[in-house]
Amino acid sequence: MLDGLCIKLKMQGRSPSSRFSRALTFGVALLLCAASAHAEGTPIPHGTLELIAENPWIEKRELAAGQKFDVGLRFQLEKGWHIYWINPGDSGEPPRVEWRLPSGLSAGAIEWPTPRRLENSSSIVDYGYEDVILLIVPMHADPIVAAEQSAHIGADVKLLVCSHDMCIPGKAQLSLTLPIASHVSAQYSRYADLFAATRRSFPRPAPTNWRFSVADVNDSFVLTANLGRQITQAIFFPLAESQIENAAPQNPQPLATGFRLTLRKSDRLLKPIQRLQGVLVLSADQAYLIDAPLSKSGAVRSSYSIGIHPAQSLKEGSQQ
Repeated sequence: MLDGLCIKLKMQGRSPSSRFSRALTFGVALLLCAASAHAEGTPIPHGTLELIAENPWIEKRELAAGQKFDVGLRFQLEKGWHIYWINPGDSGEPPRVEWRLPSGLSAGAIEWPTPRRLENSSSIVDYGYEDVILLIVPMHADPIVAAEQSAHIGADVKLLVCSHDMCIPGKAQLSLTLPIASHVSAQYSRYADLFAATRRSFPRPAPTNWRFSVADVNDSFVLTANLGRQITQAIFFPLAESQIENAAPQNPQPLATGFRLTLRKSDRLLKPIQRLQGVLVLSADQAYLIDAPLSKSGAVRSSYSIGIHPAQSLKEGSQQ
């Protein structure tokens, strides 16, 4: 069933967070390996890319009711190669997609899984994904689409695939045709498990009773979190580029009700920031969206305010 898709993941790095990063990587790998199914894909540098749908059909009544359906960009990369998160870190860029869609159909933003910390050297750290990756994209249909017999979806993808030594630009033209049916009996969806596993890897909105503050202290931002319990492990992935020094160690200081994390400012930070937004990872299965003000204390803002999908996902095009 897996047909070689479950490639052992290897995290590079020498920082104190390496062990935690490997645990996160292993947890995500188990989800994706359990959900993988063999499929032919379009060649890209050191891998393949395929446009897939969660279900092999679209039901007319769902379209008529204005319900969305999900498609995805499924990457399978060779060992040692990676693609990038919405904030790529110190190098690279995330995949870009131009959609070719029929009238009445529109694509939402990419829903980004929790990234991994890719430590290329002691001075360069990127944020991205290795091995098998699914980037989910919601499709929104006007009720007029229900009158059609099928929906033809095309995507022109530009991407950068990198190893620890080099980067290779690539592009792919993808297409997918989904039949539109009046009545759909229960059918097997080969990708249902993969979509479900990917959604479990989305960062979730932080609980509303958690409190975060960020202090601007000389050459660092000091993130203090009150979660109601002591935290010993934490990694922060900033949503915006050039705010923190990505390669700097992140060593949380445990507190009785949370933690304190010192984040060294980036040398490329040109102007003061008002808020620190991003993904906070506490363990392999605990990743949260946070939006913390630069003040002595403050509540986590609603995920809507930073362009976050309310159902758990980080959207492409969030304000940086």
